Amino acid sequence: MSKMPDILWLADIKKEDIPSVGGKGASLGEMTAVGLPVPPAFVVTAQAFRKFLVTSGIDEKIFSTLKDIDVEDSDLLENVAEKVKEIVMSAKMPEDIRNETISAYDKMGDDAVVAVRSSATAEDLPDASFAGQQETYLNISGEKNLIESLQKCWASLYGARAIYYRVKQGFDHSAVDIAVVVQKLVYSEKSGVMFSSHPVTGEPTTIIEGSWGLGEAVVSGMVSPDNYVYDSRSGRVIDRYIATKEIEILPDGTHGTKEIRVPDERQKTAVLSDAEIARLAKFAKISEEHYGVPQDVEWGIVGDEIFILQSRPITTIKGTATTKKGEKVEGSGNIILEGQGASPGIATGKVVIVGSTKDLSKVNTGDIMVAKMTNPDMVPAMRKAAAIITDEGGMTCHAAIVSRELGTPAAVGTKKATSILIDGQVVSVDGEKGLVYEGRISIPESAVPAAAAPAGVAVSSAPIITATSIKVNVSLPEAAKRAAATGADGVGLLRIEHLILGLGKTPGWFIRNKKEEDFINELYVGIKTVMDEFPGKPVWVRTIDAPTDEFRNMKGGEDEPEEHNPMLGWRGIRRDLQSKDQFRLQIEAFKRLWEQGYDNLGIMFPLVGHPDEFVAAKELMREFGVDVDNKTLGIMIEIPSSAILIDDFIKEGIAFASFGTNDLIQYTLAIDRNNQNVADMYKPKHPAVLKLIKYAIEKCRAGGVECSICGQAGSDPEMVKWLVETGITSVSANIDAVQKIRETAARTEKKILLDAARK
Repeated sequence: MSKMPDILWLADIKKEDIPSVGGKGASLGEMTAVGLPVPPAFVVTAQAFRKFLVTSGIDEKIFSTLKDIDVEDSDLLENVAEKVKEIVMSAKMPEDIRNETISAYDKMGDDAVVAVRSSATAEDLPDASFAGQQETYLNISGEKNLIESLQKCWASLYGARAIYYRVKQGFDHSAVDIAVVVQKLVYSEKSGVMFSSHPVTGEPTTIIEGSWGLGEAVVSGMVSPDNYVYDSRSGRVIDRYIATKEIEILPDGTHGTKEIRVPDERQKTAVLSDAEIARLAKFAKISEEHYGVPQDVEWGIVGDEIFILQSRPITTIKGTATTKKGEKVEGSGNIILEGQGASPGIATGKVVIVGSTKDLSKVNTGDIMVAKMTNPDMVPAMRKAAAIITDEGGMTCHAAIVSRELGTPAAVGTKKATSILIDGQVVSVDGEKGLVYEGRISIPESAVPAAAAPAGVAVSSAPIITATSIKVNVSLPEAAKRAAATGADGVGLLRIEHLILGLGKTPGWFIRNKKEEDFINELYVGIKTVMDEFPGKPVWVRTIDAPTDEFRNMKGGEDEPEEHNPMLGWRGIRRDLQSKDQFRLQIEAFKRLWEQGYDNLGIMFPLVGHPDEFVAAKELMREFGVDVDNKTLGIMIEIPSSAILIDDFIKEGIAFASFGTNDLIQYTLAIDRNNQNVADMYKPKHPAVLKLIKYAIEKCRAGGVECSICGQAGSDPEMVKWLVETGITSVSANIDAVQKIRETAARTEKKILLDAARK
């Protein structure tokens, strides 16, 4: 056995001690060494845990039980995990480990109150994070409770989520040990988490989330925290969101914690002052500079005293360089336009004004494309642009959706970009804040948009098991790899109209010019490209849903009807049912995919307002040679009538339904989602919208039909929390939001289970 002691104090621990104290223990030791305010703690080492396994004779039993387990079998995984944890809890702890732990605890003071925190030896590494997979026990007092909590932490190394992650990451169960940190509990009056740099782009802005009480409320997702953004370049708070904080977690007597309701007068009060934000950001940067990589830091505040409780690498920044020490943004110039930040990132380039399709050829790689509003026929030019600026639109407009998928910075709804900017003018676009600067700014390498660094996709460092399927929205075949890299459970929305934009011609043009095979092949290849990235996972393809004004600018669009409001006009399934040849070409592409064995292909009909339309679409497919009774067919719920009549749709045999919230909101509230004049009235959480969604979810669950969401609201953590609580089956998010949505779903599900257990 190793001569490493069973107990180590933080002052004696360095980062090289990870094999003995785990990632969390090593991090706390390092932070103590550089002078950060870390509460006193000792670590029961991994060697002590290994000694426990061997001397109690349970090691071989555990590892043989875990050998060759099929972690994709959820029931089996849960059963095995419970069996192994019981083995650990039933074994007797060696007396020397027990006595040394109690002796160290006594040195912290009489009946000290501590947090007992797991620290796996492969945890919080730069390229892997086991964080959250093992247990933490708060407000532990007394020798008996301490020893019990220590053994529970050991057992948590064999929880279902931890087993799954080790198998998927290729870690040998027998090679991973666990240390346990015993740390003096900070009775936090306010606490939370902060990222020393932007967790997706790596931009040097410190993002701080905070709420009242102990940090578990924020970490578990139990409360919607305040959110503060501190720009380390300018030394000021550049954004803040004050949430309604209804719950706080406080120590409960001498053991455990309790949830209490925050008094009304404090619920909407800002948790942090500007001075506290600046101090927290300073500590975050000290940690980042010490480790050389951006950090995810947990903190707590008591009175005027700040405590740093944990620091781990941010593993969602891939392929981007961090800001170099001392680097400044220079020559940023004046802010000449303000809009909505629709797609994060910073880019500088020459302006190209696009007034019509005739101007698309002027856009070269690296230019800043400026338009009143983009439409699908502009996508080829958008692919080349370094950034997008529009006069009109909001977070759910075409420019916003496509820019996010391309990883291109975008500022939308500026109202006057096309009238103020001129061709050839050099500007810089901050797509997170929606700001346009005059002139060229020095862009930190960490802020290079994902489009310039394909590897810069926020991917899950640790697969999280959720009962709610977390899928991804895709519009463009070239985004398929980025989408698959998120680890999504499938594609909840593949927009078909974007697959034909490179051809620049309407479906009608192909039909009239006897080029139908070209059209079919374009769809087939585009859909296949996406499906090949998601083998065995559901891919729901939406049939064409392009308004007439989008077709009008394409070749063959000369005969498109003039509609006063195309969003309410001849589009979606209503157009396909009248333009049967257009529908037939799509079905032919689907048939070829099914014939090639792509049985995971599902077809989703858009803008369906009555069950008769679904029945008519099925019958047309039958006429075109599809065995519709054995195919996965569903509908978008985008019109209030489809939500209200969901029972009738279920009776007609839909396999799934997915909320297209972008349209559902505008049709329910009479708010044009592309009109910046009423953008502030576009409310995804309007009671009428939520009531329609809740009704449809309940009916789908009762009818055994999968219910999903693929609109922009599916990328909003707060909305997803409510959807999971309401009972939705799956969620499909934008590529850049999949990770945070999976985490939100996992936390929400965990809270539901916890609440049920407590009751």
